[in-house]
Amino acid sequence: MAIAIPRPRRILRHRWEAVLGFGLLLPSMLVFLVFFYAPAAFLAYISFFQWNIFASQSQFIGFGNFQILFAQPLFWQALVTSLYFTAVMVPVATLLSLGLALLLREGIQTRRGGVWRSMVFLPHVTPVVATSIIWIWLFDPQFGLLNAVLGFFHLPQPGWLASTQWAMPSVIIYSLWHSLGLYTVLFLGALATLPRSVLEAAQVDGAKRWYLFRRVILPLVSPVTFFVVVLSTINTLQSFSQIYALTGGPHGGAGGPAFATTTDSLLVYQTAFLYNNFSLASAMSFMLFLLILVLALLQKWVADRFVFYR
Repeated sequence: MAIAIPRPRRILRHRWEAVLGFGLLLPSMLVFLVFFYAPAAFLAYISFFQWNIFASQSQFIGFGNFQILFAQPLFWQALVTSLYFTAVMVPVATLLSLGLALLLREGIQTRRGGVWRSMVFLPHVTPVVATSIIWIWLFDPQFGLLNAVLGFFHLPQPGWLASTQWAMPSVIIYSLWHSLGLYTVLFLGALATLPRSVLEAAQVDGAKRWYLFRRVILPLVSPVTFFVVVLSTINTLQSFSQIYALTGGPHGGAGGPAFATTTDSLLVYQTAFLYNNFSLASAMSFMLFLLILVLALLQKWVADRFVFYR
């Protein structure tokens, strides 16, 4: 027979559990406050000022930084480049990672399944700068391995990073290689939780592979698909290291050639640390935040109509 706890003691117990819970969360909350929320609030603050890190005083100019920003053609070019980068990366990365996960799913129970999964995931944990240097050698128009292979098959040999037409596709190829492993592992986790009874029932009813994928598997993994789309969108719009490392060599400086790979995140860095205009860079960061927020809300609106939660 259960012993009833008096009401005052239950209230004290609940309050103690609440205090204990907040106490355990406090270290993580402090980390977020110090390294995320406080810098974000300060960034929004200085975007409305003429602020300089070397000056003792700052002047309030309201939306002056945003007016200067909107009048710069390079800002709009960088915005278009960022959207192009995202429009290619997100669907291609999602489809390729889902396809790889479906292929690797067959070998999950075999001895070599773990080896193949490790090989797919390995590029994601490699250092961006170090692997970017290797890919610069691969992309070299004269001595690179890629053009050597294309020349062996008598195919056109593009200029890759030295070409304004091929510079951004080169960055996309590297970004796909580096990030595909993470998204593939996420899809593998979703495929591993598929209910066997549903799949077997569909096969008993005569469902073919394509119908089984389109009508059963795809709806069941749609929550992870939505997560991968949002995550890849945010990661792509915030991409900096690979663009800086790949294009910062003999190709006209980071973001080159001729600003062909200058994205918003790279332009923020250049404005702040090369030209010491931290106020304008803060305004750019604020606009980049709004862009990511709008795209995330748009994806959420689409997900509410197509994502199936079990």
